[in-house]
Amino acid sequence: MVSSSSSMEDNIDEDREMCGRGRMWSLDQKIDEPIQDADAEHVTAMDTREGFPALMVLRLAFQSFGVAYGDLGTSPLYVFSSTFPHGIHYSDEVMGALSLIIYTLTLIPLLKYVFVVLRANDNGEGGTFALYSLLCRHAKVNTIPNQHHTDEKLTTYSRQTIKDRSCAARTKKWLEANVYGQNALLLLVLVGTCMFIGDGIFTPAISVLSSVHGIKVQHHEMSTAVIVAIAVVILVILFSMQHYGTDKVGWLFAPVVFFWFLCIGSIGAYNICKHDPHVLKAFSPVYIVRYFRRGKKHSWASLGGIMLSITGTEALFADLGHFSTLPLQIAFTSVVFPCLLLQYLGQAAYLIHHQDDVTEAFYRSIPDLAYYPVFVIATLAAVVASQATISATFSIINQSVALGCFPRVKVLHTSNYLSGQIYIPEINWILMVLCIIVTICFNGTTQIGNAYGIAVITVMLVTTFLMALIMLVVWRSNWLLVLLFTSFFLIIELVYFSSMLFKVDQGGWVPLVIAFVSLIIMYTWHYGTGKKYEFEMETRVSMAWIVGLGPGLGLVRVPGIGLLYTELVNGVPRIFSHFITHLPAIHSIVVFVCVKYLPVNTVPQAERFLVRRIGPKDFHMFRCVVRYGYKDLHKKDDNFEKMLLDYLSMFIRNESLMDTFSDSEDYSLCEESQQEPTLDTENAHLMSLGMVSVESSQNLIVSEASPQQSGLPVRFGVSQIRTVDDDLRFLNDCRDAGVVHILGNTVVRARRESSLLKKIAIDYIYAFIQRICMENNVIFNVPHESVLNVGQVFYV
Repeated sequence: MVSSSSSMEDNIDEDREMCGRGRMWSLDQKIDEPIQDADAEHVTAMDTREGFPALMVLRLAFQSFGVAYGDLGTSPLYVFSSTFPHGIHYSDEVMGALSLIIYTLTLIPLLKYVFVVLRANDNGEGGTFALYSLLCRHAKVNTIPNQHHTDEKLTTYSRQTIKDRSCAARTKKWLEANVYGQNALLLLVLVGTCMFIGDGIFTPAISVLSSVHGIKVQHHEMSTAVIVAIAVVILVILFSMQHYGTDKVGWLFAPVVFFWFLCIGSIGAYNICKHDPHVLKAFSPVYIVRYFRRGKKHSWASLGGIMLSITGTEALFADLGHFSTLPLQIAFTSVVFPCLLLQYLGQAAYLIHHQDDVTEAFYRSIPDLAYYPVFVIATLAAVVASQATISATFSIINQSVALGCFPRVKVLHTSNYLSGQIYIPEINWILMVLCIIVTICFNGTTQIGNAYGIAVITVMLVTTFLMALIMLVVWRSNWLLVLLFTSFFLIIELVYFSSMLFKVDQGGWVPLVIAFVSLIIMYTWHYGTGKKYEFEMETRVSMAWIVGLGPGLGLVRVPGIGLLYTELVNGVPRIFSHFITHLPAIHSIVVFVCVKYLPVNTVPQAERFLVRRIGPKDFHMFRCVVRYGYKDLHKKDDNFEKMLLDYLSMFIRNESLMDTFSDSEDYSLCEESQQEPTLDTENAHLMSLGMVSVESSQNLIVSEASPQQSGLPVRFGVSQIRTVDDDLRFLNDCRDAGVVHILGNTVVRARRESSLLKKIAIDYIYAFIQRICMENNVIFNVPHESVLNVGQVFYV
């Protein structure tokens, strides 16, 4: 940035005053600067490309059957049995339930999600945290503490300008000013995420168990224990296949689910023609009115079963990152929606004349000759149905980790083409164990369905609230339209939610317990991480103290490069002073490395590494800020150390092109205040050369305790001029001598005067989570022999 002469003169005047008072004199330090907009216009997100190949769209649409739509497709296996657990009392009950199913499928999956919610993606990424990241970019409600205003200039940090007097501006202002509102928003997002994790447990259990249970139609003598055992074996195989990735699993499962939809659609059409074509009258909402008028509380309670017809809809949005908006829309409108309608119509036509078969309605309605082929396909489709929520659970946990709301876990890429396709081993095995426990303990689909329904409808309610804010702040929609959308879907979903409350004691308590435990883990991790950062900010070391030590830092400078990891994007971390106090030696080159995540789905490689110099050149101290989006992962083949040092070398090479300030000159504080300013900030032109953002920033900071108080000149620099080749040679020599990664092995403790609740949260829960979560050396594939852990205790 080029400063104006007038502003520079003002700064010098202020410095002259500070000199007279004996105060610390410092130049403003800029943490980082983005690359120029013109240099980064070519970087765009995949989902926003207009030239997306048509063949790729069709390929992804077909593949989405095996990942995103399996859960929705297997709902006909258990919807009517869950709606009428005590049997059907009269034929109009079937017509009323069918009419509710038709309109529920039309309004929520089709209208709300496919045509509205999918458009609220974050550059192709879906899920609860994707909506939250959109809000964080358009309003300052971000929970990540180490953010900087220059992050907003990233090419993927897309947001629109809001007019001051608009409804969007007023909503934004209210969110930014209301701390309680920000905390409530965070809790809302965490609740939705925790309930969605519950989906990843209940979907495999109910889908597989309901499909295997169909074998009793032909084999009545088979016991429930045998059926449960078969379901458990299938579940173990399913979760064991996850490490192959969504891409391979999708291609394996997509033909199965695609054929499954064609199968249930054909069977539904067959039953309509054979049993009762008059079920088409159920498209009239009159049957819904009759259903509630006659059944009253019984009809109200049955809504929990009807709501199971839309399970998997929330996974559809969360799985968006594995595909794209258009392929999912094509697949749903052309195949999924019509086939589901035909199947529910066909089952209803059969049940009107065979009311006693409601507990096994799907398998009883299949023609005898087609029973075994359909049973095999149904079992395979149930396995695929589980894939939808498992994949979506991986995506949403990855987002929450990046946004600081979930402990660090190992995330692996499973596709060379789509970065959204991931696998999380620890979460996979935890889901498998919990899923098997639920399957064995419940023994049937009724109680699992009750638990499943509460989890699903809670996630939908959270999405509706977030969509209201997205429409106001991000889309800047008319407030009347937002009010109409929100009130319309809230009424529908609250009706279903109130029905599910009747079933809390019938299995519905399980998702509440799982969500409560998950919420404690996530919120405690977020709270502890925030407190840890606040403590680091309060106890960071002044650059005046560092500069006062001189170029040698008062230590022995040993050959090599020390990469010191910190959460701070400015200032010197406390761990540095702690390190040199107990071990009075430091490497010849010191780089403070800050790895941070931003509320964007990805950060282009050209804008990821921001390198700058700290202090005079002969101090050989640098800062490197490494920025990631919540969808950016560290692949196994990434050499983090090599990339970082390559960018550091490029910074040194390009630094000379903009340097007008020579650090070989002698300076004293009072002398400097009397001279015409020749500061590097006057000509610190930002450059984007190759793949690195560069700025010159030799910042002078002199403390009150420095020698200048006695009138002696404070000297910085070396006695001879160093060339760029000398600096690069010095860097390479240090690189050859070895690179050490210095990590803070920080123990966080609550202060003595803290409340009991805070002590439990910090000293026990957060401490336990911190011990079992991954460290930076594992995340960045740093060799164990190159790691130096520095222990320290933070009292927050």
